Amino acid sequence: MSSPVKIAVVIPAFNEQQSIATVVAAVNDISTTEVTIIPVVVNDCSKDNTKKIISGLNCIPLNLPINLGIGGAVQTGIKYAFDNGFDYAVQIDGDGQHPPQRIPDLMRELQKNNWDVVIGSRFINNEGFQSTIMRRTGIRYFQFLLKLITGETVTDPTSGMRMMNRKAMELLYEYYPDEYPEPEALIIYNRNGLKFGEMPVHMVERQGGVSSIQGFGTIYYMFKVTIAIIFTYLRK
Repeated sequence: MSSPVKIAVVIPAFNEQQSIATVVAAVNDISTTEVTIIPVVVNDCSKDNTKKIISGLNCIPLNLPINLGIGGAVQTGIKYAFDNGFDYAVQIDGDGQHPPQRIPDLMRELQKNNWDVVIGSRFINNEGFQSTIMRRTGIRYFQFLLKLITGETVTDPTSGMRMMNRKAMELLYEYYPDEYPEPEALIIYNRNGLKFGEMPVHMVERQGGVSSIQGFGTIYYMFKVTIAIIFTYLRK
């Protein structure tokens, strides 16, 4: 009898005391005899009660001694998953936006298409929470920029819900973008010959915490990520 597939659900958490327990419980609800799904919560040196809360949850708590940002937190979880023999790692946010019940569907889509990475997109079917007008404008801009650079069409390049196999984990073990990593990571996959695609997911509005990108901060975000994408593309 073959052992079940092991999936590490990497949940970066910075000041997510309002939602993290609900997110972890939702992840724990979907393990089956064929698939073992384990939440790995990376507490990015939160200033609220996130550390205390996750210590009492059914999860692997990883507490960073300093704040590394979203990229560093996700990479910490990916390293843990790779070092501990997980077959797949899937990233979801700690604020409750992403539906954990779709994780088995992400795995099936990844396997069916022989992809290395699959991204959950809210824009394929245009269902669920679609974000603000400013952020949607930024997302369309990144769609255009990534298409121009890589030739790949990605409808939701900033999506933080994505699953990867061990080949992708090994690549990101060495380097993962720091601050706003999702669009930049697509360049890394493309430059290293990894196959990736999307599937539709129904996202909801964040259940707690405050977004780090608001209002005119979206314009600054677009500028910073544009520079990061260009440098990543030019990097050998």
